[in-house]
Amino acid sequence: MPENREPTALDRVAEDWVDTVLDLQPETAVELGRPGYEGRYGDLSPEGHEAFAEAARATLATVRETPVADAVDEVTRLEMVRSLELSLEQHEAGLRQRDLNVIASPAQGVRDVFDLMPSETEQDWEQIGQRLRAVPGALEGYIASLRAGIAAGNVPAERQVRAVLAQAERHASADGFFARLASSPSAPAAMGADLDAGARAAADAYASLGRFLADELAAVAPAQDAVGRDVYALQSRYFLGAKVDLDETYEWGREELARTVAEQEAVARQIVPDATGDPVQAAVAFLDADPSRQLHGTAALQAWMQRTSDAAVEELGRTHFDVPEPVRALECMIAPTQEGGIYYTGPTEDFSRPGRMWWSVPEGVETFGTWRELTTVYHEGVPGHHLQIGVATYQASTLNSWRRMSWTSGHGEGWALYAERLMDELGYLADPADRLGMLDAQRMRAARVVLDIGVHLGKPHPDGGTWDAAKALAFMRQHVNMDDAFIRFEVDRYLGWPGQAPSYKVGQRIWEQVRDEVARREGADFDVKAFHRRALELGGLGLDTLRAVLVP
Repeated sequence: MPENREPTALDRVAEDWVDTVLDLQPETAVELGRPGYEGRYGDLSPEGHEAFAEAARATLATVRETPVADAVDEVTRLEMVRSLELSLEQHEAGLRQRDLNVIASPAQGVRDVFDLMPSETEQDWEQIGQRLRAVPGALEGYIASLRAGIAAGNVPAERQVRAVLAQAERHASADGFFARLASSPSAPAAMGADLDAGARAAADAYASLGRFLADELAAVAPAQDAVGRDVYALQSRYFLGAKVDLDETYEWGREELARTVAEQEAVARQIVPDATGDPVQAAVAFLDADPSRQLHGTAALQAWMQRTSDAAVEELGRTHFDVPEPVRALECMIAPTQEGGIYYTGPTEDFSRPGRMWWSVPEGVETFGTWRELTTVYHEGVPGHHLQIGVATYQASTLNSWRRMSWTSGHGEGWALYAERLMDELGYLADPADRLGMLDAQRMRAARVVLDIGVHLGKPHPDGGTWDAAKALAFMRQHVNMDDAFIRFEVDRYLGWPGQAPSYKVGQRIWEQVRDEVARREGADFDVKAFHRRALELGGLGLDTLRAVLVP
């Protein structure tokens, strides 16, 4: 792509759309590190969602009318039309009325934004206090949207309602997140009373959300977890940025899972050659008992993550990837929550806040196996999310803000799984133990394709009957070597967030298909490093757009 490209008319439309999004969804500005939106939440009420849809309709019409000036514009137009049309489909389908699940709904988002807010200066804390006071209004709007869903007979499953109720009760407790935030040692003493009052208001708002969930929503929430083919197909397109044949993908998932299990069993026999019974379980037990592969305490975990990440950035930046200087900074963090997730947050647009890898360690977990987690560092860091998002952020001279900030799960998570496999190909997982850990993660992602599509489309279960929550839990216990509490949370996540979990493995499949097709076309001239650079410099795209651009 050209450097210092002159912005076009379509770039200005895209920038205007970014400004509109930030005005209607100010939390996005915190993610980007843009000033001027501190302390505000978007309107989560039905009126707020309709305002967003109306803005999307107007922008879509403008995009269609605006001339395309160059190849960059062609990609921008293709992706903006795709994403805006899909957003409007979701709105018309009433998905905002039932937007409640255990991991990524407004019930979590209203709280999660605090993790990204700076807290170094008195002004930072004033803005934290302002946002604490805004929590009640945000949740009132959210409750109004869920009430509209009740009136329309469009509500989430009871399992999700009960689980989020427990989360809300934790946030509402006297020693919950908000109380701990207000009593932080870094908070200015002079602001103590104001922060305490804001924390109580936020906690009380979550208590009100909990009462609504218990008294109103749970009473009408269906016991059935499956959302059906129509909703699932829409959500699959949203998370992938691509339309796939769901029935073919289900069968491919079963085949991919079988291939991964066979590969993992072969590696396990390298670790414990004389194992009896399940070789994977024998290898897992052997590695979990090996003190040389253990870390004790979150401080040791954080230090190991940082060392591992720094080494990957340094080595891969010399050999296999173009890593711009600002992207070389990656902070590994222990999250302030204890929900069990591992996630990445991108840098600010000026890189003043670097990209960060977060580990939300469950309460009571003190021992960590490096053989399990090495591939996770590559997934979240380099060459995974951090490289992908960092390179996109770095394209300010070429791409408009919307192209740099856009995120589609299949593109992003698919790249991160692609990166895990690539690190194996590059020799970074030569130790059979580390390779077993990578295959463990890949096996889980393949199993999720089968489970997610199976449950939500009511597919026949391989062992008979129809997929349901009980069969899903047993299936994941068979294929995941992790604590049972984690497995239960993961299954609840899949049941309440249809289409998202398969986007990892299906996204990886599409990334590999695109790479292989480009390699086939270019023959002896194919350079994988150049392919990665070209693909990542496109910014965030849906996978249909990625394929259309790279394999026209």
